[in-house]
Amino acid sequence: MRFGWLTLAHSPSPEGDHAAIAEQLEQACLAETVGFDSVWLTEHNFTGEAVYCDPIPFASALAARTSRVRIGFAVIQLALRHPVRLAVQLALLDNLSRGRLDVGVGRGSLYNEYEFVGYGLRSDDSRARSAEALEILTRAWTEEPFSYQGKFFQVSLPALRPRVYQRPHPPIWRSVVTPASFEECGRLGVPILTSRIPRESIGARLQLYEDGLVAGGHPEPLRRRLRRDVAVWR
Repeated sequence: MRFGWLTLAHSPSPEGDHAAIAEQLEQACLAETVGFDSVWLTEHNFTGEAVYCDPIPFASALAARTSRVRIGFAVIQLALRHPVRLAVQLALLDNLSRGRLDVGVGRGSLYNEYEFVGYGLRSDDSRARSAEALEILTRAWTEEPFSYQGKFFQVSLPALRPRVYQRPHPPIWRSVVTPASFEECGRLGVPILTSRIPRESIGARLQLYEDGLVAGGHPEPLRRRLRRDVAVWR
């Protein structure tokens, strides 16, 4: 079992933002010192719910100040970002951290509609937009040249630079909340990040993930690894 520390610091007023950001960076570095295996960052916009707001530059500062601890996102809101720009930023971060990056993704917090509105987007197409973004993200890291023609994104590039440090790319985790999302991620064969699910429900949800792994026809060695890599938030 490995233990990670999730930073989610609320700053109730703009006047306290600078001090709260500095404190969060100090705590994240301390997590490595005291023996945590990973530090996980989140993304929330406009309200101070996560004081550093954008976890990618914060992760870069953390990568420069640590040497061992893995740095993960729980999660990057895919529906709010352009996937090629995101792929470039994360490839650079993977190099800066020397391969210590874990990429957790989700489609965004639907209860925070103002986050979509703030970026000129809508939440009602976030599932389809996120699906396109995730495909572009993984393919841009592994295909040269790369092109994609979808409903939301149309891109073409000779190659993505810098190349990612980890091969074939940094581990990608998906956020799961609903029963359907557990089963879907099992079928796709991707590791999962659970949310704040009641203790009495976790077993049934993980069984749905196992059912999805079987339905997806994944070989037993992969299924064992994915069972091992499930992240539970407590």
